[in-house]
Amino acid sequence: MTSKKKQKGFNFPHVYIMFILVMLLVVVLSWIVPSGQYERVQNPDTGITELNTEHFTYVDQANPIGFMDFFTALHNGVVQSADIIVMLLFASGALYILEKSGAIAAGIHTLLRVAEGKEKLVIIALITIFSILGTIGFGEGGIPFIPLAMAVVMGMGYDRITGFATSTIGLAVGFAAGAVNFYTTGVSQTIVGLPIYSGVGFRIISLAIFLVISVLYILRYAKKTKADPSKSLVATEYIEQLKNANKAEYEEEKFTISRKIALLGLVAVLVGGAFGAIKLGWGMPELSAVYVIYAVFLVIVLKIKPSDAAVMFGTGAAVLLPTGLAIGFARSVMILMNQAQIIDTAVHSLSGLLTNTSTIITLLVLFLVVIFFNFFVVSGSGKAVILMPIMGPLGKILGINQQVMVVLYQFGDGFTNYLWPTSGGLMAALGMCNVDYAAWVKFSVKLFMLLHFAAFILIIVAHYIGLGPF
Repeated sequence: MTSKKKQKGFNFPHVYIMFILVMLLVVVLSWIVPSGQYERVQNPDTGITELNTEHFTYVDQANPIGFMDFFTALHNGVVQSADIIVMLLFASGALYILEKSGAIAAGIHTLLRVAEGKEKLVIIALITIFSILGTIGFGEGGIPFIPLAMAVVMGMGYDRITGFATSTIGLAVGFAAGAVNFYTTGVSQTIVGLPIYSGVGFRIISLAIFLVISVLYILRYAKKTKADPSKSLVATEYIEQLKNANKAEYEEEKFTISRKIALLGLVAVLVGGAFGAIKLGWGMPELSAVYVIYAVFLVIVLKIKPSDAAVMFGTGAAVLLPTGLAIGFARSVMILMNQAQIIDTAVHSLSGLLTNTSTIITLLVLFLVVIFFNFFVVSGSGKAVILMPIMGPLGKILGINQQVMVVLYQFGDGFTNYLWPTSGGLMAALGMCNVDYAAWVKFSVKLFMLLHFAAFILIIVAHYIGLGPF
């Protein structure tokens, strides 16, 4: 009976199909929304290209989206996303070497023995760790570690959704709070002329609030499903998982000195990558290099034959190739929107509508606009360059200080990176962890509603306390 119901029910299409459908929507919009553009000027102090909000013109669509343009956008999207895709492929290759060596299995079994009776604390610790990664700007950079966290949580007897949520929700709340997230906070503050990472205290308090809400939500679901596996969103799989609980997902392995060193090396990769991103201005090329260095390190420490390690590296990278294509296809949506020249038109219309509205309504509308805009433009820094030159001056006109506008932007940007189907990072993580998108939406949509509500309350608080630059 259950199988028949599943066959009759609605199933979300494959991620590639979803991206193509959104691309078709952009094509339709390109024939409805008039093309327009702001003048773009380079800020001599920051080197960032900004919009001149005083100079907007409607333009004739000189390059309408044609048949071949639609399909070449897929190719160009993958090419333009190459830095992220290559980093993920290299990370997956290096981590596959680590996994095949038995070091991950040994580490997980050791952790599970230590965590016995302390499962809730482990979940809280994992969410917190991933939130720290998120708040320093690890979006796609945190994806390779999600399967590891999920293996730990599932090993403690929880379902796949709990394992996936523990890491991804942590990344989401950290990225949204953005205490030292250059991609949203840093770029936005630079555009509106604030000191980078100013207002960090308010963002840390916001992160703590988001964490409390998330932890309570995830633990409630974990407790409910562990008490009654039939209430799991992946009930059939979860019941089977519990039946085979004595058959560990990873075979028992000895936790040797060399394997401990290999795992310590993984911690060093994580810490080093975070330090490089914050202090040294590292991007995806440097992070990719770190994973290659780590692969060489594993070959030496674990005494693996170089040729065998090369085969493992290629195999591990191949596993993530479908995910890499999903990230590229997500970028294709933005390519078509740029070709249609409808992004600036949408921003210009928004600024005109909000000029004479009340402050609270303006804050709410802008918040909702950023959330909605994130469906089409997932890139935090790219969206900041588009929206902040409008939101900054609009804030000045309406008496809303620039720090509040930055907070509004980053809160509107961060959460739906882990909800909208156009998010290449989310689809990458779902694919890696074999989590159904529909099940993820059923689990997370209420939590994201709570987080957005809390975020908007914090935005109002920030406005009324006159959140300053520091």
